[in-house]
Amino acid sequence: MPTQPRAAQPTTVLHLVQPVDGGVARVVTDLVRAQTADGLRAVVGCPPGGTLGDAARSAGAEVLTWRAGRAPGPGLPAEVLGARQLLRRVRPDLLHAHSAKAGLAGRLAARGTVPTVFQPHAWSFDAVGGATGALALRWERYGARWADRVLCVSEAERRAGETEGVTARWSVIRNGVDLDHFRPGGPDPGPDRARARAELPLPAAFLDGLVDGGPLAVCVGRICLQKGQDILLRAWPELLGTVPGARLALVGDGPDTERLRRTAPPGVLFAGAAADIRPWLRAADLVVLPSRWEGMALAPLEAMACGRPVLVSDVSGARESLPPGQGRLCLVPPEDPTALAKALGRLLAEPRLLAELGEQARQHARTDFDVRRTTEAVTGLYHELLGRPRPLNQERISR
Repeated sequence: MPTQPRAAQPTTVLHLVQPVDGGVARVVTDLVRAQTADGLRAVVGCPPGGTLGDAARSAGAEVLTWRAGRAPGPGLPAEVLGARQLLRRVRPDLLHAHSAKAGLAGRLAARGTVPTVFQPHAWSFDAVGGATGALALRWERYGARWADRVLCVSEAERRAGETEGVTARWSVIRNGVDLDHFRPGGPDPGPDRARARAELPLPAAFLDGLVDGGPLAVCVGRICLQKGQDILLRAWPELLGTVPGARLALVGDGPDTERLRRTAPPGVLFAGAAADIRPWLRAADLVVLPSRWEGMALAPLEAMACGRPVLVSDVSGARESLPPGQGRLCLVPPEDPTALAKALGRLLAEPRLLAELGEQARQHARTDFDVRRTTEAVTGLYHELLGRPRPLNQERISR
């Protein structure tokens, strides 16, 4: 009896990931959902806790525990050993390491023995200063030799690495968002805002100010040094001198929450983390993100997809995120509370301008930031590195 040919094994991708919350977790979840649908075997190695494990599992990935801390430290040898054990267990066709810690441990574990994509999601040397920053830069220059491709989410992120002497084989694939999930709640932004505000658990005093016509700015993100909420709170009293009835909601949690809460000016709500941020985005007149560094932040893309204008600091990816022509109004220098307050004042005092910018933002997001295009491009990069053709049934997204 003739031997039956063994079924072809699916291409296996190991996503090694730290951190397990925020934008990186959402990017990885979007990737594994698309890759599973395309017939790839997606495995995620990540620390326990956070949102990533459950989200990736629901998206079709096999999730394995990789114990790793967010910050560099003496635990690195154990983290490298854990990554090496995952590689032996999974035997992936390709390793995709996300962010600085996974990029460090994953590349040290693999050392070129498996095709490797490293995705910084913002450079480690931008996040730290002094001797630690110098050491991080030295590592990125050295470690690039063990990445078959360094994948950046914006041209600005790539240029930053190149400028700092990182010599790599580069790819740039911009972030995208799920446009079926992030969209306006209705055709008219006014009633859309009112409905969203009615659904949110807002304190009475905070809500009264909005009912009286005060505009609402919303900042979504982990409350930490990177996202710059402290800069926004320093700008807020100056803004109130221009727009006295303005309100600010900080949506998210993080290591700086309690410190900032103790010194927050009037009119600021610490809303905590939200499983679904769409009601907050739709409730906003303006979404603001004063980051100190980024690759390309997701929150502004999600806000624009919901039809809301954004005000962002001019860090990597920000200028590329905005609709053409909005840079002069919607970009501010990083770490400049005075410039941020002035820009907030100009925008929040002009409801018609905000409505016009929001509609431009919605159209721009739908044209340029469809997550299906992002995931298709990443899967295409895998096939290029592995020298394999794309599956014939892979969906094409018109550009």
